[in-house]
Amino acid sequence: MTNYFRSNINAMASYVPGEQPKRGTQIIKLNSNENPYPPSPAALAVLQNIDGEWLRRYPQPFGEDFRQTASKVLGVPSDWIIVGNGSDELLNLVIRACTEPGRKVVYPVPTYVLYQTLAGMQAADVVEIPYNEDYSLPLKELIAVNGAVTFIASPNSPSGHVVPIEELRELATQLSGVLVIDEAYVDFAEEDALALVQEYENTIAIRTLSKGYSLAGLRLGFGVANPKLLNGLFKVKDSYNIDAIACAVGAAAIADQEYKNTCVAKIKASRTQLATDLRQLGFRVWDSQTNFLLAQPPKGNAEYLYQKLKECLILVRYFQQPGLEDKLRITVGTDEQNQALVKALSQLLDGGAG
Repeated sequence: MTNYFRSNINAMASYVPGEQPKRGTQIIKLNSNENPYPPSPAALAVLQNIDGEWLRRYPQPFGEDFRQTASKVLGVPSDWIIVGNGSDELLNLVIRACTEPGRKVVYPVPTYVLYQTLAGMQAADVVEIPYNEDYSLPLKELIAVNGAVTFIASPNSPSGHVVPIEELRELATQLSGVLVIDEAYVDFAEEDALALVQEYENTIAIRTLSKGYSLAGLRLGFGVANPKLLNGLFKVKDSYNIDAIACAVGAAAIADQEYKNTCVAKIKASRTQLATDLRQLGFRVWDSQTNFLLAQPPKGNAEYLYQKLKECLILVRYFQQPGLEDKLRITVGTDEQNQALVKALSQLLDGGAG
C-alpha cells in the first residue's frame, strides 16, 4: 500500500468519540455528557428565523456578534475572546500555533484523550504525568517539565474533579509556555479560572456551549485570553471558522443565563441523587463538579456492565485505558433516565454474572 501520510500520522491512534446512535433510536444516551434538556427557547427562536441572506454571504470572520454578547456576560473585553468550531478547534489552534517536534505537550492523566491526538498530529513531544490516586494534581512534576503547552482540564474528565485555583495560579506563574485551562464543564462547577486569565498572559481558559447550554450539535466554543496570546492563535485559524447560524444561535444562548442556570441546577440535583443511588448499589463514586459521574462497580466488572447496559438500550462510556478499566463514566440524564439506569444496574448486579 502506498504510504500517503506523515510518519507521525501513521503512528498515532485516532480519537474515538462516544457512540452516536441514529436519530430516532429509542435509547437512553448517557455516554457523551450531553445536556438532557433542550436549548434555550431564545436560541431556538433565532434558529427558526434564519435569514437566507446569512447563508448567501460569508459569516463574520471572528464571530463578532457572539464575542460582544459573551463579553457582556463574562465581564471581559470582547478582544479577549476567540470563537471556535467547538472548543476542540481551539485546543487544536493552541497545538498548531505553539508546538512542533522537540516542543513538549504536557498534561496529567487520565484526562481528555484528544490532547494526545492533537499533539500527535503535530509530532510534538508528549509527556503524560499520572494523577495521584486521589486525583490531586502532580504539580511539581508538571512544573518541572515546563512544556510549550500544558493542558489542565478543570473540571476534569473522566474524574469530575476541579483543580484548586491556587494550584492553577502556581502553574501559570512557574511555566514559561502556554497554560490551557480546559473549562468545558465549568457551568457545573463551583469556581472558574477567568481571574487567572486576566492576571497571566500565558494562560487561556477554553469553554464550550455543548454542555451547559445544550448545544453539542451546534459546535461552538470560545477561549478567553490576553490579546497578545490570541493574536498568535488568530494566525492559524481558518478564515471563516464559525458559521453565521452558530454565531447567532450561540449569542442568544449565552445571553440567556437564567435558562442555563435553571437547567444546570436540575442537573446538579440529579447528580447528587444518582451518586447516592449508585453508592447504595455498592459502586464507588467520585465527587463530581461536572454533568457526569465516574463510578467503579462493586466487582470492578465495568466492561461487562457497559456491554449489558447497551443490550438494555442504555449507553454509558467505558474507557479501556490504564486506571479506567474497572470504571464507567455516566452522564447525568433526566431523573427518569437515571432511574432506568439504576434499575437496570440493580438487576444486572443481582444476576451476579460478569
